[in-house]
Amino acid sequence: MPSQLPDTARDTGPDTFAVIAVAASAGGLHGLTTLLGGLGAGLPVPVLVVQHLDPRHRTVLADILGRRTDLDVKLAEQDEAARAGTVYIAPPDRHLLVGADGTLTLTRTELVHFLRPSADLLFESVAGAYGPRAVAVVLTGTGNDGAMGVDAVKKRGGTVIAQDPQSAEFRGMPEAAMGTGAVDFVLPLEDIPTVIRGLVEFKRQ
Repeated sequence: MPSQLPDTARDTGPDTFAVIAVAASAGGLHGLTTLLGGLGAGLPVPVLVVQHLDPRHRTVLADILGRRTDLDVKLAEQDEAARAGTVYIAPPDRHLLVGADGTLTLTRTELVHFLRPSADLLFESVAGAYGPRAVAVVLTGTGNDGAMGVDAVKKRGGTVIAQDPQSAEFRGMPEAAMGTGAVDFVLPLEDIPTVIRGLVEFKRQ
């Protein structure tokens, strides 16, 4: 496990990181609450979240998370611009994508590994839009959603964080991410916010 910032964080300039993309599934409410609650106010980048949700029901996830973090939390909307310090949740049954200008897109294109929203699609869009300025985070969950996506992020020079499976309620997603060899940091859930703050604030003083 690296003990310092990876080369991508050191070598690409003062505004290295521009977005955080997060994936979670089973056990994700606790994981996201801990992560977002630990980030504190004034985060200088937006956070894009795919949490696998039941498409048959309206979600109150944004409301719940918004009460447990100092960041603004909302369901993502079509064609809105991602703003620093705001968390955007993929709505049920919609893929969440981001463009190079930070504009969000919601689609109902086909399921990916039987899932919509798909972490893989979010991560791949983040990799394409931000390259080495992207951070991808895989939290607790079953299955392997996010594994292809973290590989894309790493290949474009981004940084990948996986929750330590020992601290995850469900190990499948973080273990699948680790199996790609693309993960820079494997961390207990409680340590992830500190590392993210360190990455996005690096050289910003």
